Amino acid sequence: MPNISIANAKHNVCLKDLTMGNRLGLYSFSINMFKKNRKPLPIDTMFKLPSPILTWPAGTLYPLCEGFASGTIDLGGLEVCQITSFTKVWATHEGGPDNLGATFFEPSSFPDEFFMLGYYSQPNNKALFGWVLAGKDVTGDPSGEGTLKQPIDYTLVWSSESLKIKQDGHGYIWLPTPPDGYKGIGHVVTSSPQKPSLDKIRCVRADFTDENVNDAWIWGPTKEINANGFNVYASKPTKIGTQDLSVSAGTFIAQNGKIASLPCLKNVKQNLTAMPNLSQIQALIQVYSPWIYLHPDEQYLPSSVSWFFKNGALLYRKGQESNPVSIDPTGSSLPQGGSNDGAYWLDLPIEASAKERVKKGDLQDAGVYMHIKPVLGATFTDIATWVFYPFNGPARAKVEFINISLGKIGEHLGDWEHVTLRISNFNGELKSVYFSQHSKGIWVSASELEFQNGNKPVTYASLHGHAFYPKPGLVLQGNGAIGIRNDTAKSKMEMDTGVRHLVIAAEHLGSEIVEPPWLNYAREWGPKINYDIDEEIKKVGKLLPGKLKTAFEKLVKSLPDEVLGEEGPTGPKWKANWSGDERV
Repeated sequence: MPNISIANAKHNVCLKDLTMGNRLGLYSFSINMFKKNRKPLPIDTMFKLPSPILTWPAGTLYPLCEGFASGTIDLGGLEVCQITSFTKVWATHEGGPDNLGATFFEPSSFPDEFFMLGYYSQPNNKALFGWVLAGKDVTGDPSGEGTLKQPIDYTLVWSSESLKIKQDGHGYIWLPTPPDGYKGIGHVVTSSPQKPSLDKIRCVRADFTDENVNDAWIWGPTKEINANGFNVYASKPTKIGTQDLSVSAGTFIAQNGKIASLPCLKNVKQNLTAMPNLSQIQALIQVYSPWIYLHPDEQYLPSSVSWFFKNGALLYRKGQESNPVSIDPTGSSLPQGGSNDGAYWLDLPIEASAKERVKKGDLQDAGVYMHIKPVLGATFTDIATWVFYPFNGPARAKVEFINISLGKIGEHLGDWEHVTLRISNFNGELKSVYFSQHSKGIWVSASELEFQNGNKPVTYASLHGHAFYPKPGLVLQGNGAIGIRNDTAKSKMEMDTGVRHLVIAAEHLGSEIVEPPWLNYAREWGPKINYDIDEEIKKVGKLLPGKLKTAFEKLVKSLPDEVLGEEGPTGPKWKANWSGDERV
């Protein structure tokens, strides 16, 4: 009988060294183990972008943007790097999203003098695609009060010993006890009840930390979140915006029956040297610019802003409504700055045929407008990709098995939509994409995206409403079988946004980017549409059975302004996400 070894992280048992009875028992055990082998889970595969990451160009240095994709970022005395290699510590195969469990990992392969700040975890229903930060003290402080210190002890937050669920052994989650003046920003996970070594992890000096909140649910022993039970969450800084200094460490939060959180990191000097310079921005756009598919039945197509102005769009002023004026192709004749005070608005040409032509846009002329901004303490770059449509078409509803056009509901002039790319400043890798959807939207990990022509994420614009989605099909905005239809599909009407794009703002580059005049027009891109919503609901209600009329009316009246279309929208610079985070 040949030697058969069964190995795990701690033991290597050879059948040659056992008695015949033990051999047969162990052999039987191994056969049963193989019989019970589970089906591969998504997390068993490590996600990689379709094409290799480029060596990004050096380009011009302004202002001192020499650190993009260099591998490390100095937060002002704490140098950090992004660790993406992991060793599995413990996994469970029940509970959490899709009831598939979660896996907990120890980060590995640290550069010299860098230390672990916390472990990583993610649900098993997604391919492995994560990161955590490791830290290095670069203060050179001879007093010993550097940015990192060992914990003085650990507290056991939770163990899986009492759980009767499918799991790989037992898991133990520990919280480091920091010395005075320091904070732990991550947990340690072990597969044995012994406390981890104090040298395993480092705590961070308190002035290099900031407030954190729970983000997406990673795991809990039950299928659904139990507020009074044990749950694991991803974390994110409380404040995310272009001026905010908070830095995500990529670690998780273990919450055991009560509100519990760990801090994130902070870029104490608002160091922007890891942001991309103009040459690097152009390279990022060519690699990652989204590919947009319009619905095959779409009538209202995008255009460039200059096409909209050149083809008869008019500027109205309150009190002088009878005397609208044409607009310069660059928008230089528009009032600049101020606020959305109702004093000005844009509208379509007066002549009927010109009005209908402009409403339909011009796909051949259309391009996108890109805003480059720092987020998460300038450890990431957001590229907000804005698309302009001269007109947003009427909404459509699904009520049980009936599809209904909502007349004027949803119509408005000057529709601005966007997709945002979130890119790591450590290596230039695309990490996630935000899809704007009316008043809010969703972040989707790069591991769950569809790609085309290399690393270009694919996005689908919904029929008439132009909301963006990562997959084709129907998304119903509402409850149950009643809602507003968001139909998306692949068609021959498409945009490779890298072909026709304009970088309209990158504040960290100062005067190197000149903002177009229309960007600083603070008023509405369309007039307020006055219609009687009750009358519109009544018209549609005539087509519905009695039971459904009340539910339909309740749905429509709950819709945000962006869907109702009564108010004219403002331009990109006057939306909350221009300087803040995306709305989810």
